Amino acid sequence: MPSAISRRAFATGALATAVAATLAACGSDSDGQPKGIKKDGDTVVISIGATPQPHVTMLTHIKDNLLSGTGIKLDIKEINDYTTPNISLKDGSIAANFFQTPNYLKQQIEEHGYDFVAIADVHVEPMGIYSKKATTLEEIPDGGQIVLNNDPANTARGLKLLEAAKLITLDPAAALPTDSDVTSNPHNFTFTTVDGAQVANTMQDAAAVVLNGNYALDAGLKPAVDALRLESVEAAPANQLVVRSEDKDNDSLKKLAEIMNSADFKSYIESTWADGSVLPAF
Repeated sequence: MPSAISRRAFATGALATAVAATLAACGSDSDGQPKGIKKDGDTVVISIGATPQPHVTMLTHIKDNLLSGTGIKLDIKEINDYTTPNISLKDGSIAANFFQTPNYLKQQIEEHGYDFVAIADVHVEPMGIYSKKATTLEEIPDGGQIVLNNDPANTARGLKLLEAAKLITLDPAAALPTDSDVTSNPHNFTFTTVDGAQVANTMQDAAAVVLNGNYALDAGLKPAVDALRLESVEAAPANQLVVRSEDKDNDSLKKLAEIMNSADFKSYIESTWADGSVLPAF
């Protein structure tokens, strides 16, 4: 029988709101531009929120190498959680964010009523199973604790990866499974969920963890080398460039989306993460 998930809150809504409020001070909707975009002479400056790895790294490459002659500059806001980027997009602190996948975006829209839309599928970061107590899936200790990301979309994604690794079986009718949908748990694992940014910090104590690709990179892991099991490319959802629906036809944002789906940017992704830890989604 599956064990109950224990919930530990490492990030609070209040903290995320405070960070978003700080970012809001930098927002602008002057010159008839959408909020989060401002004019600087003949140049349009797009404020965009992103998590550190690989998103800020990618945006920095675009900022430094791919914007010449476009009339666009990027003001990159590095954000270390999955909550603040959408709060900031809604309140106009930023004009776009770059960190989330379709399943997470759908969950956030349903939960918070956000009127957002993705305008580019950019890259894939396969989720992985990692352990400091095992070098193969078979060595993960029976009865051990497995730690997953606590937002519903990524909890479900993590459980599906554990099923793909033949460690558990899930109810096939569950579209967004939780531990209550585990129908077979032959190794008697227990499941704990924590804030996504904290999952890697539990590796010392947990039998195994299921890490999003960006957090694995942040932790200094090499997914293609260090993971006991990675999501298949087909199962891994794309990370997307997301904007407010009302701004989806803005010329500057559309141009940014084109750059993020360009041949030059694809070559950059393939050469920078040649081990397959990050893959282009276009």
